[in-house]
Amino acid sequence: MGFKHYIYNQQKITMPKRKKGIKKKRIHNLTQSILTVLRKEQSKPINYKQIAAIIGATDKSSRNLIIKRLKKLQEKGTIKEIDRGKYLIGQTYNYYTGIADITSQGQGYVIVDELDKDIFINNNNLNHALQGDLVEVYIFKRKRRGKIEGEIIKIIQRKRTEFVGIIQIQEKFAFVTCSGYKMYTDFFIPKKKINKAQDGDKVVVLLEDWPENADSPFGKVVKVLGKPGDHDTEIHSILAQYGLPYEFPEKIESYANKLDTKIQQEEIDKRRDMRNVLTFTIDPKDAKDFDDALSFKKLENNRYEIGIHIADVSHYISPGTILDEEAYERATSVYLVDRVVPMLPEVLSNNACSLRPNEEKYTFSVVFNINDKAEIISQWFGRTVTYSNARFAYEEVQYLIENKKNIEIQIPSEISLSKKKYLVKYEIQEAIIKLDELAKILRKRRMNKGAISFDKIEVKFNLDKHNNPESIYFKESKDANKLIEEFMLLANRSVAEFIGKKNPQKTFVYRVHDEPDDEKIAALENIIKRFGYKLNTKDRKSTSASLNKLLKDVSGKKEQNLIDNLTIRSMSKAIYTTDNIGHYGLAFDYYTHFTSPIRRYPDIMVHRLLQFYLDGRKNINKKEYEKKCNHSGEMEKLAEKAERDSIKYMQVKYMMDQKGKNFLGVISGVTEWGVYVEIISNKCEGMISIKEIRDDNYIFNKKEYAIIGEKTKNIYQLGDEVYIKVKKADIVRKQLDFEMLGHRNELE
Repeated sequence: MGFKHYIYNQQKITMPKRKKGIKKKRIHNLTQSILTVLRKEQSKPINYKQIAAIIGATDKSSRNLIIKRLKKLQEKGTIKEIDRGKYLIGQTYNYYTGIADITSQGQGYVIVDELDKDIFINNNNLNHALQGDLVEVYIFKRKRRGKIEGEIIKIIQRKRTEFVGIIQIQEKFAFVTCSGYKMYTDFFIPKKKINKAQDGDKVVVLLEDWPENADSPFGKVVKVLGKPGDHDTEIHSILAQYGLPYEFPEKIESYANKLDTKIQQEEIDKRRDMRNVLTFTIDPKDAKDFDDALSFKKLENNRYEIGIHIADVSHYISPGTILDEEAYERATSVYLVDRVVPMLPEVLSNNACSLRPNEEKYTFSVVFNINDKAEIISQWFGRTVTYSNARFAYEEVQYLIENKKNIEIQIPSEISLSKKKYLVKYEIQEAIIKLDELAKILRKRRMNKGAISFDKIEVKFNLDKHNNPESIYFKESKDANKLIEEFMLLANRSVAEFIGKKNPQKTFVYRVHDEPDDEKIAALENIIKRFGYKLNTKDRKSTSASLNKLLKDVSGKKEQNLIDNLTIRSMSKAIYTTDNIGHYGLAFDYYTHFTSPIRRYPDIMVHRLLQFYLDGRKNINKKEYEKKCNHSGEMEKLAEKAERDSIKYMQVKYMMDQKGKNFLGVISGVTEWGVYVEIISNKCEGMISIKEIRDDNYIFNKKEYAIIGEKTKNIYQLGDEVYIKVKKADIVRKQLDFEMLGHRNELE
């Protein structure tokens, strides 16, 4: 349990008795304190008495401990004994700053940017560092073949201070065991700090202290999430694990509810009035917020006025307000299987900023004059007021595109006759058909320039009223989705070009995507050749073309999800930055995020910057915006992890009723401890322990991505189709355990 320093009897916690009149000072992080003193006295050798005086160690036992630590540091080469009992710090080139990458067994590495190799850290030299912490490390040993070993001597910044775990309560104390953080210890919780938690509850624990000689950190329970396995407990645990809130503070809700969200004539007069232009939204059928709309107007000479209208969130959120600070801290909405955790309070996200049908809204728009060849004749950027005439689901638009037939459009009785006249069915339908034609030209042009088409399968769930998954289905990107995608891409690219192309020195927020790493592409090639595919990596254009061919060739095949995921992992990660390098995946030289300010803070920044420059102002602090870009990127990563965890949780929940059933799957991963199999029919993935495959003793072959039986030479290899049985579904750990039944060709 990790409480050797405190607990010798489960009935009683014993502490050493202290003599009356002597106040004993505990020195926290003694090793770090000694090294800090020696660093400050770099060229002046000092002894243990001087060190003790500086750090305030006045009692005999503390001074004796300093002597022992000095000897230990000397043996490691961290410090040098210059004269008898006098020490100097070692050479400073052995000190680096990096990120701790710790295993759950309690050892790991420190990743340092300026070094080619990571620094190995034994468990004795972690000095209380946890996964992801920013640390200072001292290299004390360089081994053959370039391997280096060191000791973490200072924790500069904790990656996190709050953790989710399960509490176990004893008579006088409690401890919290955490999983999912690569934790190698548990938390000691004094009984008075359990915050009314009950034994076995899932809780959020705050790391308060970690004394020098303590095996485990001391913490307090700051939130009780509920009983493990309960739906809300597990969903709230996912959010808490990544430090994501699931509700707004009362002061934020109160502030938002007091905003004036009425459409005012005084504000309309400052904007381009586009309320009489045919406008509509196309979104998922279950969408609650609509942050983008399209307008369509026929012009002469086979030209069209097409507007991309985006909710003007920046009108309601002023920089420096508590609402702006809250939006910035969140930086993104989080889309879990059963709910959306919005970036903005509901009064804005679902009401004032949502482009709902038959309502006037403030918008920020890009308006194009475009011809039949999807060539832009002219463009306009600015604030507008719009009126959405109709709301469509993707499925409705897809039906219209495929069948060119009428869709029933609801016209509320309160709409004036003039508006009814304008809302005749054929005008909207004609607009959609033309927009689809133009979108296909834009897409083809983009693909010819080297864009990569990632039409990845999305796993979706049909939930009952209690949020239990009744069935799993797959969402595909069809023409209706691609119609919206192309015009949003066009708006994003045009805004970025408008600033970056004409005025590259001006501070702006870009969404950039670097070219893929050669080693990752080589690794991808090595895997896909086992399925009979290959890549042409002669140059950038041929690489893009062959990646697109690969993604097209695997479409609908058993290995599609596996290869889609592997291909995405081989790509660089798109990021927000003020330094433009273009977007490799989209084949754009300039790109930003302008179209989703309800759910992404970078889009709000882009709106503000665009208006700033439209107003004729010169420039703004780049460093400040780069910091905001980095924060937004980090929060985006956390949101993506939470979203993946919620899908995994629902998959495991769905499979709980499938225990004992057989399924056909494809081997999606092979490791030294087991084989991962993805069920073809529902994309649920589980593991088969290598020890549980009983017909032989299997050995992991890393080169072949396979396990091979010693006697039978039977091979289970990446991509093989196999039958499995569902053995266990652990909803708390979000893990599925399978039993291997054998290869498909052997059992059918």
